[in-house]
Amino acid sequence: MRAAFRAGPVHVRVPATSANLGPGFDCLGLALGLHDDVVARATDGGLDIDVAGEGEALARDEGHLVVRAMRATFDKLGGQPYGLQLSCANRIPHGRGLGSSAAAIVAGVVLARGLVVGGEHRLPDADAFALAARLEGHPDNVAACFYGGLTIAWTQDRRARAVRAEVSDALRPVVLVPPFESSTATARGALPRTVPHADATHAAARSALLVAALTGALDGAGADTLLAATEDRLHQPYRAANAPATTELIAGLRDRGLAAVVSGAGPTVLVLARDEVEVEIVTAATPAGWRCDPLAVDVSGARIVPVRTATGPSGP
Repeated sequence: MRAAFRAGPVHVRVPATSANLGPGFDCLGLALGLHDDVVARATDGGLDIDVAGEGEALARDEGHLVVRAMRATFDKLGGQPYGLQLSCANRIPHGRGLGSSAAAIVAGVVLARGLVVGGEHRLPDADAFALAARLEGHPDNVAACFYGGLTIAWTQDRRARAVRAEVSDALRPVVLVPPFESSTATARGALPRTVPHADATHAAARSALLVAALTGALDGAGADTLLAATEDRLHQPYRAANAPATTELIAGLRDRGLAAVVSGAGPTVLVLARDEVEVEIVTAATPAGWRCDPLAVDVSGARIVPVRTATGPSGP
């Protein structure tokens, strides 16, 4: 069926995410209260891209990640519009391990689906998520960005799947963002093709403990329990040499009893604080030049925001 496009704009808000959370490599993700806002409209021709904030220097052509995700989604839904107008207000830092690429891809998929009449029925959430995960290459950040909250993602029959879980109200995520970037490709290149069986067993136990702690038992979990739950042997040790400042900061925070891990591929550090006292300790320990952001857990995930017009707010 040929796609029919809405006349008005669609506004999508997508959250930053932290993947892995220590032992949950490529499967656990957490949505955070820091967002990109992207507005798109189908036009009569051409491609017009405006970017403010993070990523202002990126190419404003068909290679733009949001546009690429939109094109792939339009293909799924029956065809391309004659033209596109895109406006991005980006707050998620790029190259820092906070899911900026996943946010761009999810925004593109949700925008394109929203611009097509009947798009949500023709591309249900499970299919939209699977498409976004395929475009990203791994599902952890995409799952958290799309669904919000804490997510557990996996691949079955060559298709990405995910479940969402509510997070304990006691959780106080804090991100420590350095003034430098890192490459996800470089970080993945440092990983071995195989790991010892004991390390795989360790990761399975710690991941299960972490999910249990974050979804209900965090209030009763002592610092030792959360420290144990965030121990990792699958990826952080292999990447440590590529990010010495991140590695040193994490070690110092964990020595003080704080559940600190690499956020995604880094170099940002995520601390799963249990209360405001721990947040204050993290804030005081932030290195010079780094940004300390205590963030809420985003519980909504990617969502369409009503567009304000001259006569008031309106939806797509």
